[in-house]
Amino acid sequence: MNVLVTGATGFVGSRLVAGLCALTDHDVTVLVRDAEDYDPPDDGITVAEGDVLEEGSFEDALEGIDLAYYLIHTMGGGDEDLIAQDRQAARNFERAATDAGLGRIVYLSGLGNEDERLSEHLASRRLVESELRAGSADVTVLRAAIIIGAESASFRIVRQLAKRLPVMVTPRWVHVECQPIAIDDVIAYLLAVLERPETAGETYEIGGPDVLTYGEMLRTTARITRGWEPVIVPVPVLTPTLSAYWVDLVTDVDPQVAHRLIEGMVNPVVVEDDRLRELVGVDPTPFEEAVRSALAEEVTLDGDTLESGLPDEGHPLEE
Repeated sequence: MNVLVTGATGFVGSRLVAGLCALTDHDVTVLVRDAEDYDPPDDGITVAEGDVLEEGSFEDALEGIDLAYYLIHTMGGGDEDLIAQDRQAARNFERAATDAGLGRIVYLSGLGNEDERLSEHLASRRLVESELRAGSADVTVLRAAIIIGAESASFRIVRQLAKRLPVMVTPRWVHVECQPIAIDDVIAYLLAVLERPETAGETYEIGGPDVLTYGEMLRTTARITRGWEPVIVPVPVLTPTLSAYWVDLVTDVDPQVAHRLIEGMVNPVVVEDDRLRELVGVDPTPFEEAVRSALAEEVTLDGDTLESGLPDEGHPLEE
């Protein structure tokens, strides 16, 4: 099978490409904006250059492709810019996919109950789902909450808050429930639907085995990274927008990205339909194990034991 991965340089995309090369015999093409700056993890990868926001620049990459992973999502700019860019990118890709006769698209979206008012971040994900489904390709959607892994912006916010603040004054979202998922499990699901044609055209929800509040996530991460839990004081008048500015002061996550993610924390993101796990048999990783794996990978990536999240005492992390 000929497989295309868009967003191949991103947190999820780069790991998916590595998984495709290591665990499957499929022919892999990646679409990147700068081919010269891309270092493929395998010599057999075909590298195509283009930008889905620029019609005419990327369409050739779809020639002969059987399934494409769409892993593109805008996080910068204002709300209108975010929605407009996501819509235009998805629309351009859908049109090109239809023209190329592409059979399947797999899209990684976000969890969130549509009966509630979704944040701009999550609403934009839903919009992309609709745009991709407007074409002739069968679209498989996987909806996930926070992904736990090194280089995940969401996890970096949680980890840095947990490590750097002994006392936290937080908004009410600290009590909102979330079902985080380990990056390895996300990749396992993305690879699994590739091999299961019956998943074409379906929407699935994926998550780890633990449903936690954001406060519980912060406490658990703090206990792992420094051996004790912070004092968390919820304040009703502290809005998500104000708390996003507070996060700017404490973490190194890009402010625009942090604001998107924090504003999305007002929405509970819990799996209500577990069909895919039952279908493909993924054994979900517990939250604590996922956190330890992410911290260990950060040590490998940057070698900075303090900022990578190693406990200050220097205790070894469990794999």
